[in-house]
Amino acid sequence: MKLTGGCYCGAVRYEANGEPLMQAQCHCRECQYITGGSPNMFVAVAPDAFKYTRGAPKKFARKDLEKPVTREFCAECGTHVVTRPNAPLVVIKVGTLDEPAQIMPKVAIYTIDKQPFHHVPEGIPSFERLPQR
Repeated sequence: MKLTGGCYCGAVRYEANGEPLMQAQCHCRECQYITGGSPNMFVAVAPDAFKYTRGAPKKFARKDLEKPVTREFCAECGTHVVTRPNAPLVVIKVGTLDEPAQIMPKVAIYTIDKQPFHHVPEGIPSFERLPQR
């Protein structure tokens, strides 16, 4: 599968090639902050399957956490493009894809933080935290 996308203003562009490692919606509080209150829809790929093709993102990691994730976003328009967790993954935000309909969440995670107005599609597995490997 080939995925392409970028930020709202077009200053940052990327592509990812290969099979997704995970397609999910995350309900954790951190994602709610980033999205403005909604679950975060994402597709995870291997780091070697992802590359920026235009521009370079600004990076942010909280200094007060022991193992913070790194969030990468456009310094021009502020679009959150990817997250790099403490695992060999690049977590691409579905809203930044050129064709978001290519991705369908197959699992809901961190539902322990789910808000009453969040929707988990019927039939997809949901987990209070991360599913066991």
